This record gives sequence, C-alpha cells and structure tokens, in this order.
Amino acid sequence: MNKLRKASSILLCLTLSAGILAACGAKGESGSSGSTSAADVKKEGFPIVEQPITLKVMSQDAGVADWNKMPVLQEMEKLTGIKLEYQLSPVDSFETKKNLVFASGDVPDMFYAADLKPAEQVTYGSQGVLIPLEKYIDEGYAPNLKKILDENPDIRKSFTTPDGHMYALPFIDSAAVWYRGPMWYNGKFLKALNVEEPKTTEELYTFLKRVKEEDPNGNGQKDEIPLTSVKLDDLRMYFFGFFGMYDEKIYADKDGKVHYSPQEEGYKSYLTFMNRLWKEDLLDHETFSQTSDQKKSKGQKNQIALFNDYYPYFTLGGEPSSDHPMMTPVKSDIEGSPVYGKHPGISTNGTFAITSKNPAPEATMRWIDYLYSYEGSTLFSQGPENTLWKFKDKENRVKEWLPVPGGGDREEYKGKITPNFGILTPGINDPEVSKGLQSDFDQWINKQNEEKLIPIAKAPFPNVYLTNEEQSEASALMSDLNTYVQQMEAKFVTGQEPLSNWDKYAAQVKKMGSDRLVELYQGAYDRWNTEK
Repeated sequence: MNKLRKASSILLCLTLSAGILAACGAKGESGSSGSTSAADVKKEGFPIVEQPITLKVMSQDAGVADWNKMPVLQEMEKLTGIKLEYQLSPVDSFETKKNLVFASGDVPDMFYAADLKPAEQVTYGSQGVLIPLEKYIDEGYAPNLKKILDENPDIRKSFTTPDGHMYALPFIDSAAVWYRGPMWYNGKFLKALNVEEPKTTEELYTFLKRVKEEDPNGNGQKDEIPLTSVKLDDLRMYFFGFFGMYDEKIYADKDGKVHYSPQEEGYKSYLTFMNRLWKEDLLDHETFSQTSDQKKSKGQKNQIALFNDYYPYFTLGGEPSSDHPMMTPVKSDIEGSPVYGKHPGISTNGTFAITSKNPAPEATMRWIDYLYSYEGSTLFSQGPENTLWKFKDKENRVKEWLPVPGGGDREEYKGKITPNFGILTPGINDPEVSKGLQSDFDQWINKQNEEKLIPIAKAPFPNVYLTNEEQSEASALMSDLNTYVQQMEAKFVTGQEPLSNWDKYAAQVKKMGSDRLVELYQGAYDRWNTEK
C-alpha cells in the first residue's frame, strides 16, 4: 500500500502545474529549516525561538498583495523569529489545490485559512497527516487560546473529533449574529406608504401588495418590485424563521430534537406563502434567473421594497445610513414563530492546522496563539499601529482611525497590509479590538440586531463531528436530497407543482433518506451534549 501511495504521489507531482509542483517539491529545496525541540521554545514572551526557523504555510489568497511584502507578516517574523514560506492559491481554486496536496502526501508544515471541513479533520487526523493540537494547548504553548477554551467549553467540544482530538482551530467571534446578511426594507417606500414595519406574514403580504399597486417610488409607473431574490438562496434562511425553522437543512429545537427543515410543516407553510407572493407578482419573477448584479441594478433604480444584502446601501446605493431598516422577522400561524438562526460564534470549518511534517509544532502553536490575543487580533485585523489607526486612549484601549495612506478605501488598503482579507482566518473578533473605531452606522446596526434578532435568536446546530462511516452516509444522502429539494422548491413556489402534491413530495423525501439523515445528526448531537 505504501509503495502504491508513493508511486501515485510521484505521478501526481509529475502531472501537476508549475504552481502545484512548488508544493510537491523536495523538502531540501524550499522546505522548512531547523528542527526545534520543545526546550528551545519560549512559553512566554518574544521571540518565540532564539534561533530563527522557517516553516511552510499553505493558504488561500485574495490576490491583493504579495504576502512576502505585507507589513503584518513582516512584523510577525520580527516578533516571533519564525519566517514563513508561502504556498498560496487563489480563493476560487484553493479547494482543488488543497485536495491535490493532501493526495500527494507532501503537505506543508501548517494550513492557514484552510477551510478544513469536519470530514477532512477526521480523515486526515486519523491518518496522522494532521496532528492533535490539544496537547500543545494544554501544555502551555497557547495560553490565549487555552483561556478562551476553558471559559467556553462548548468551543472545545465543537472542535473535538470523535477520537477525542482537536486537529484544527476555529475563528471565534462571540459577538457574531448573522449567518448571512439580513433582509432590509427600502425606507423610502415605508415613508411613502406611511406604514409601520409589518409584524405578521399577513401584514407583510399587505405591505408588498401596496408596493405593487401604489407607486411608492413616485415615478408614475408600475415598476416597483415588492420582493426580489437570487434563486431564494439569499432570503431562504431568514424567511424560514417566520415559520419556526432555524436553518435551511439541519437544526435542533430548544428541546434538543433534530429536524430536517424541508420535511417540516413549517416548510410547507413557507412554500405556500412564497407561492402566494409569486402568483400575485409580489415576488420578482426573475428570481430564478437573475444574477446578484442584476438584482443590485434594480435597487439602484429605486424599484425594490424588500431585499437581502449585507448592508442596505450595497443594493440601493448611497452612503451608510439608518434610512433603510433591517426587517423584523414576522410571525406566522406556526407556534413559536418567529425565530432566527443565529451565528454560533465560531467557524463551522477549521481555519488552522499543523501537519506531521512540521519540525516545530510547539513554536507553531505559540505563533498561532498570538492571533487569539487582543494584540494579535488587532495586528491581523487592523494592521500595525500608526498605519491605519492609532491609540486615542491606550490605557483603556480606545483607538481612532488615521487617514488612509495615499487616500482611497480603508478596507481595500487593509488587503495590502494583512493576509486577513477576503478569507476566513484563524483568531478572534474581540469587540475590544474595535473600541473607538465604530461609526454611527456600525452602532445603529448593533442596535438593530439587539432589538430585532437577538431576542428570538438561537444557533441552529453546534459544530458536531460524524465518524468517517457516518459522514460518508450523510454526505451521500444530503447530496441527493439537496438536488431534489431545490428543484421541488422552485416548482412549488412558481406553481409548476401544485401544493396539493405536498404529501407525495414528503413521502419522496423520506424515501430518499431524510429520516436516516436526522438519525445520524441526532446521534452526533447527543454525543456532543454528553461530552465534558
């Protein structure tokens, strides 16, 4: 078996492109330098190692700047004594390159922003490709992360695989609320129609009907679009909450019972409501064919009343303001509605891992642990002090923004100085890090969340692990179900399939294994609940 694996690895390296060949190259050419023992690694203070070492890291790259010239990474090398050699891949092709590197067996010393799925953690951890991290955390090489895990045991549980090991680290954001951007009202339409925000599905229907009939944009034409979407993907999770469901697929209710949304009665009610909107031309009839850019174009023309985006001005144009309110989830006839599927506060996939090729795992753990501190989070999210920001009150950690060097957009400039741009990276989002930097608009968003979403919010499902066998079965079931459910959703909403055929649809979903899927995730959820 080893000979076969070695032969396939050689063949893979010979057939890959030049970019992948760099990843499969001999270690002596561009590999890690220096084998550092635990005794050589400081558990406190900097540099981490007295004798500089070089480690290979593989990551996604948003393509804004050369990582070798990024001030944040240059600062980290000076601070820690650890130089990094980068194996980077564009975001769109990273998944393919990651799979090829795992298949070749010639992995880097560490993965950064690697989007390691639970199945990958279990598979490559059990194979010994990824090493267990809990030992280094608990032995004092990650004091910042250990403090977080000790204070939040659910995070440790959520990244501990069935064999009892942690093979990857999450991004942690205790203040996170949104899984996706919420729904927004066009504030101009609300004012023109002189209406309060709807509180029920019936009030929402009435509002959308008035938009269609009463010319709220005032141009004398019936060109208003009450509700728009792109294939329902952007609004589905938010609307599910109107009918008592926390997630599009798998969620656990408050009693710990696992549900598969597309077979719930709440889902039937959702389809019925959306079909009603479609039939009366209140849901954009280009929903299943338009692109995001086409949707935004309608917003720029002041045609849309209700829509999804990260912020309202992304669709409607203009500057950030409180003119366009976040949609308050509305109540339906389903008992307990509305609900909101809140972000769990951690990434659902791993963002960082150390491989068995790494000659200095203790030093690597200290390196990544810095990102779970206030200082490290500040450096990687906002850049070095006195570049884009400075302390206004250092004792109380209050900051203020500085002018962007050379002018231009601050977020775009961040992409030139830090790798944490456009990709999900390890570390924390600590509200303390942004103290003093929040705009009036940021504060308004926080208030909207507190008033409208947080009171009805619950994380749909913890980050649980299935065994390899369970994962293979669940993935196959989910793949087939996703295809069927998505096709039927469009047919039910547009009326191609009458809702009188609901029982036939529900029977087919069960025949395709939905109950078995629930059983698998119920077992994983119960295991997660009983873990200490």
